Amino acid sequence: MTAELVRGQNHPLTQARLEVRVSAGKPIVAAATLSDENGKIRGVEWVAHPGAPTLPGLEVSRQAAADHRLAVDLDAMPEAVHRVSVLLALPVGVGGPARFGAVAAPFVAVTGLDGTEVASYTITGLEAESAVVALELYRRQGAWKVRAVGQGYAGGLAELLTDQGLAEAQQLATGINEAVAQGLARSVQAPQARTADGDRSRQATAPAHGPDHTGPVPRTTPGHAAPDAASPYPAQGAQSGPSAGPADPSAGPQPSAPTAGGSIDYSHPGRHTAAPPPPPPTAPPAQPGRPAQPVAGDATGWSMDERLYNQVWGMFEDLARSTAAYRSAVDFADSRMEKELDQVLSDPRSRIGGQGDAAREAARAKHTQLVDQARQALDRDLAQLGAEADVVEPALPPAYARWDNPVWHAYRVPMEIPMAVRLGDLHLPESDPLRIPMLVRLPLERGLWIDSGRVGMLDETFADAHDLRRLGMETAVALAARLLAVYPAGEFTVHVIDPAGSAAQQLVPLVQNGVLAGPPALGAAGVSDVLARLTQRVDLVQMAMRGGAADSLPHDLDTAEQLLIVNDFPHGFDDRAVNQLRYLADEGPAVGVHLMMIADREEAAGYGPLLDPLWRSLLRLTPVPDDHLADPWVGHAWTYEPALVPPHSQVLNQVLAQVAQARREWQR
Repeated sequence: MTAELVRGQNHPLTQARLEVRVSAGKPIVAAATLSDENGKIRGVEWVAHPGAPTLPGLEVSRQAAADHRLAVDLDAMPEAVHRVSVLLALPVGVGGPARFGAVAAPFVAVTGLDGTEVASYTITGLEAESAVVALELYRRQGAWKVRAVGQGYAGGLAELLTDQGLAEAQQLATGINEAVAQGLARSVQAPQARTADGDRSRQATAPAHGPDHTGPVPRTTPGHAAPDAASPYPAQGAQSGPSAGPADPSAGPQPSAPTAGGSIDYSHPGRHTAAPPPPPPTAPPAQPGRPAQPVAGDATGWSMDERLYNQVWGMFEDLARSTAAYRSAVDFADSRMEKELDQVLSDPRSRIGGQGDAAREAARAKHTQLVDQARQALDRDLAQLGAEADVVEPALPPAYARWDNPVWHAYRVPMEIPMAVRLGDLHLPESDPLRIPMLVRLPLERGLWIDSGRVGMLDETFADAHDLRRLGMETAVALAARLLAVYPAGEFTVHVIDPAGSAAQQLVPLVQNGVLAGPPALGAAGVSDVLARLTQRVDLVQMAMRGGAADSLPHDLDTAEQLLIVNDFPHGFDDRAVNQLRYLADEGPAVGVHLMMIADREEAAGYGPLLDPLWRSLLRLTPVPDDHLADPWVGHAWTYEPALVPPHSQVLNQVLAQVAQARREWQR
């Protein structure tokens, strides 16, 4: 399993013989330094470079190139070596780019001898730097690890080597540049530069292998997240928390409703298993030193919807990694300042007087400088993502669009099921007001839990539990209407259980437009009737699947996807009804029966731990913004905002009216 690192992150190494592979769009210099336990290079004989490419346990390329392979044997390293730093630099005086900001972000991977990636790192955020410490292999308590560094130097190799304590840094840098210039005279033309979007497509080769892919567990699993934390885009099937987003089509067939009288096809309509061709180039060429102009649909995919989906996935990943790099840089600056201040305080001679004050001031100034540099890099990434969002958001189809998007004014009931549906927006504190659409793949593979409780809420203004339940039901209605709108006529059915009738006002749009399967179920008898019918449907379809007997399904069985909205749980539910709900949550999604619950977990505490598996099996959403979702790479706490209809907007009724009309025509 490959660990895709962000700046400052480390990963253990279990193999001694490795390769470090470097990929860039222009010829660059690859070198490596050895350093002792203090991080210092003891002499030029501890530097491997094109002029002297071989050291014990280490060999680098002999000339500049767009791609490199560095050989490393950790067992052959001298005992005094505690760190191997991989350096990248732009050639000097050969007419090429003079700073990394003008070339594609270099990609570095540590692999086994068979080419299997152990860890990888894309070095982003470089601008004026012409040399960079890409990553380091370091010894810690007898074991080796790799750390993503990404520390750039505007002064080139000379400044980099000086920072690592080499006295002859300037002379060695001059010698390396001369050796590189001689090698470039013999080299062939470098391959075409990769763009930033090209890097993204490297990770999205399979169609729609997106935010909730069923591939390997993400590189940095957010195990530290709160019990109710969920990843908006995690691996499907995990029982530790809810998930959402698209599933990997190559992972196997996905469930869909059966068709009476024929074989049951549980594959997603229109889902492909082969890699799609890359999109045609539509963006104008970027000016040197400037990012490419963003274009909607500039990602891999068989259709524009799939390309937009993958592009949204790429934006989510880019924002997660950029923010992680910023936070890592700030943590590094904090720890460095603390270390320098501790050194000042540990020396009695420098604790007082002008010397100590100067040292403390210098440490704080360096901290401010590092934090400012990190913020500038983040702001640059945010500006690029903001520009991309500005062109992507207006181009989204209804299934992916906000309710205030003009695309809804031209809405027509679709003929095919879309790949995904938007459940809300996600953002991070550092990136406000940038919003990333939260897309979940269809058909739903987990139920939804709209939390009407107040535990952990960011917005403390909603102190009234009644208001939260009302907002929870409004959120449920907006999501149910969206699901009805994105499915073809007759392929999605909604049931409502409202035992006390407390949600009558919020259910008006669904009831008046006639898009429900029947009136909302009231009282214990209504609850029992709806749960019995849906439980029986699950049993029948499961038997048909196992026995290959789709012809034996009752002719009046509704083969559409079923959504059950349960309001104000657990009020009005006895033990039998609770067990039926758990059964539907566990077994229903595989046969087209989905659950949407509006509930306060604390109010259900009377059932004890009986319901804990139920909460864990559902994707927790909130009717107000809340930071309870975690990404699958670095575990950021993302703030979720529900996809609500703007106040006083008539778009919901207009859309539901078309859904109802299409259903009537389909039933004729």
